[in-house]
Amino acid sequence: MATREWFFMNGQQKKLELANQNLTSSPKSPPPFAVKKDGTAFGKGTWGKVLDIEEDSSCIDEKDPNCDTGEEPYALVDSLVLDPLEDYKREVVSIIEEYYFSSGDVEVAASDLMELGLSEYHPYFVKRLVSMAMDKGDKEKEKASVLLSRLYVDVVSPDQIRVGFIRLLESVGDLALDIPDAVNVLALFIARAIVDEILPPVFLARAKKTLPESSEGFQVILTADKSYLSAPHHAELVEKKWGGSTHITVEETKRKISEFLKEYVENGDTREACRCIRELGVSFFHHEVVKKGLVLVMESRTSEPLILKLLKEASEEGLISSSQMAKGFSRVAESLDDLSLDIPSAKTLFESIVPKAITGGWLDEDTFNERSDQNGGLPIENEKLRRYKKDVVTIVQEYFLSDDIPELIRSLVDIGSPEYNPVFLKKLITLAMDRKNKEKEMASVLLSALHMEMFSTKDFINGFIMLLESADDTALDILEASDELALFLARAVIDDVLAPLDLEEISNSLPPKSVGSETIRSARSLISARHAGERLLRSWGGGTGWAVEDAKDKIWKLLEEYESGGVISEACRCIRDLGMPFFNHEVVKKALVMAMEKKNDRMLNLLQECFAEGIITTNQMTKGFGRTKDSLDDLSLDIPNAEDKFNSYVAHAEENGWLHHDSGVLQILD
Repeated sequence: MATREWFFMNGQQKKLELANQNLTSSPKSPPPFAVKKDGTAFGKGTWGKVLDIEEDSSCIDEKDPNCDTGEEPYALVDSLVLDPLEDYKREVVSIIEEYYFSSGDVEVAASDLMELGLSEYHPYFVKRLVSMAMDKGDKEKEKASVLLSRLYVDVVSPDQIRVGFIRLLESVGDLALDIPDAVNVLALFIARAIVDEILPPVFLARAKKTLPESSEGFQVILTADKSYLSAPHHAELVEKKWGGSTHITVEETKRKISEFLKEYVENGDTREACRCIRELGVSFFHHEVVKKGLVLVMESRTSEPLILKLLKEASEEGLISSSQMAKGFSRVAESLDDLSLDIPSAKTLFESIVPKAITGGWLDEDTFNERSDQNGGLPIENEKLRRYKKDVVTIVQEYFLSDDIPELIRSLVDIGSPEYNPVFLKKLITLAMDRKNKEKEMASVLLSALHMEMFSTKDFINGFIMLLESADDTALDILEASDELALFLARAVIDDVLAPLDLEEISNSLPPKSVGSETIRSARSLISARHAGERLLRSWGGGTGWAVEDAKDKIWKLLEEYESGGVISEACRCIRDLGMPFFNHEVVKKALVMAMEKKNDRMLNLLQECFAEGIITTNQMTKGFGRTKDSLDDLSLDIPNAEDKFNSYVAHAEENGWLHHDSGVLQILD
């Protein structure tokens, strides 16, 4: 043993011997405590637990000179130490059980969780909610997924949901002892969370890095990815795996409201109508009852007494809240111009109903005026704009039926109101959001075509600003409006309709904490995600189904084949068969780069033919030349005369009419 270590150990031994001598110095007084050497606390040969007390150590020796004769032994009283996490665990189990087996009301469950507080423990709630559902039927599993979507952001933060699922992955081995198919069930929960966009797709890759490959959690990730998320039409399959949503769709809700209101006008049974409102189970959507009821009054004056009676009783019973009542009236006020096209007296009738509702006490004047003031900044529409809106709705609806882009463009040219292009964009996307994925995909494809042919970037920026400014109101009719708008924005960037910097300009035009600003942030997240191009091009199950990289690869191969002696007509056919006219700027860019590298002008002949046949438009030509111009610094590293070559190509394109002299590319060069 080293000398230094020997002295240290012996020094410690000396100190302990002196301590024991002091404790036993008075043979008449028993030591208040003695240290055990039996190795029972931390292993053999150790000095026992801290303050191991002998059985008689609590006795008081009256002969001790330091003894206070009035001193009595103190009795230690057990005191319950409150653990907030344990209280939280008990409470959330109660909330979950009531949600599963009693109320089934997501709003009540959300409210109970918010009232409970202790939000730092919400990852445990996520884990407990899912683990309890995993051992139950499909109904409870579906309910759990629906509740998580409702709680997302408003009650439970995205990071807390992520942590909750990580803990589930870490404990799935224990869950499997009681739930034989735990791996598969948890994989489906994770897939559903990704489809519902409460977990980002990158969650799988990140979780996989933290889990041992031999673990059940790692197997869950593989199952979620390969068995559920990689399947064709996976979103629909995952959503219907447990029997579909527990909530009726917005369209079905609106249909039910229209049906029971018409039935009520016929039979006048107010109690039955109130029961129908209650059974809808969508208290946050009662403004639609108010709106449809008021519109029904405008369409049929004889229904006014009954509708006003129903709204009054629904308000007095607390069935329709004051905020929902005011929201319904505000929505009608905002749509009066459109209603007046079919019901000329709509404005007069509405202005006569409002005072009756306020006087009757079932419309809060302050709340209604506040909402009206918030929307009062909109310009008064003139007759031309009202007519334009009506016409474009017809045009868009015809497009959804025919899928004929050239016909739609001709219709817009015939109207001849380019100053209203942003209004068209807003109407197009709003109508698409209330329809199926097919129409959403058609809308995105149309945006690309319009960007090539007739809409400026400023038109798109202004149109999206209009959409995002009214996102709150759009969400009243379309519950997922914010998510849908984020997808449209992200898709527009992927399709080069908007540049990433354009999102900054749009964002600067919106209030910082508005729904619109949050939508912009969501769009940026979608764009920055891994394989964003591929995912967004397939976001609605449409398009060519190719990833951007696949399309680029196909373009490069067809150009190489043409350059090596191919037929120009065959190359044009291949470009047409790509089916991605909004991506033809990539053909232009790659053709120009290949012309520089091969040191021949064969590619210019192909571009000339594509332009002559209308395969590549002037807009796509300009965009392709612009992209090539932006990359000249990099190209010059391998092609020293790249800039000279490019200038000659621009001159050739201008001479042959591919580029207009006032195009962005020529302005940059000038």
